[in-house]
Amino acid sequence: MRLVIARCSVDYEGRLQAHLPEAVRLIMVKADGCVAIHADGGAYKPLNWMNAPNTLRCSEEQWTVTNPSGESLTIHLTEVLSDSAHELGIDPGLQKDGVEAHLQELLAADPTVLGDELVLVRREYPTDIGPVDLLCRDAEGTAVAVEVKRRGEIDGVEQLARYLERLERDPALRGVQGVFAAQVVKPQARVLAESRGIRWVEIDYDVLRGIERPQMSLF
Repeated sequence: MRLVIARCSVDYEGRLQAHLPEAVRLIMVKADGCVAIHADGGAYKPLNWMNAPNTLRCSEEQWTVTNPSGESLTIHLTEVLSDSAHELGIDPGLQKDGVEAHLQELLAADPTVLGDELVLVRREYPTDIGPVDLLCRDAEGTAVAVEVKRRGEIDGVEQLARYLERLERDPALRGVQGVFAAQVVKPQARVLAESRGIRWVEIDYDVLRGIERPQMSLF
C-alpha cells in the first residue's frame, strides 16, 4: 500500500463531474489498484475513490487514474508532504460474529424467508471489491444480491450499493436487485435503502432457527 499526504486538488469525470478544491489530503493506493482520497475526518469514507481495475499514471505534478468504464480521476499535486509504501501481506478477511455468520447460513438454507421463490445461487459471491453474502435468483430469473447484518445501519446499505454497482457490470447479472437483511434495520438505513431501490427485511433470528416464541399468558 502506498500512502501519500499532499496538498492537492482533484477532478472526477464519469457519470457526473466533481471537483475537490486544493487542500491537504491523504491519497491511498492499494495493491489491487484501488485509489482513495481522504480528508482528516469523516470516518472511513473517502472524499473520492476509484475501484479496481484501474490504470494509474503518475508524474511529479499530476496523477491520472482511469478505468475501463471511461471514468477518470485527476489529482493535481501542489506539494507532497509524505510518501511511503508498506507491504501488508494477505489479509485473512473480516471474521463475522457468530450470530451474523449463522444468519447468513440459515438464510442460505432457506432464502424464501427473504422473498417468495428465491433460489440460492452461491454464498459469498465474489466481486472485485469483496464478496456478496448471498446471490440468489427469483422466479423470473432476476439476480438478487443479499447483504446480511446482525444490526442494519447505513454503512451496510452503502456496502450493498457498491456491490450492486459492480454486479451490474456483468451482463449475466444485469438488472440485479438488492435485499438488505438484518435482525433490526435502523430508520436511517431504511430511508437510504429505499432511496437506492434496495428492499430491506428484518429477520427474527429465533424463528429462523426454529425456536418458537413462548405464548403470552396471564398466569
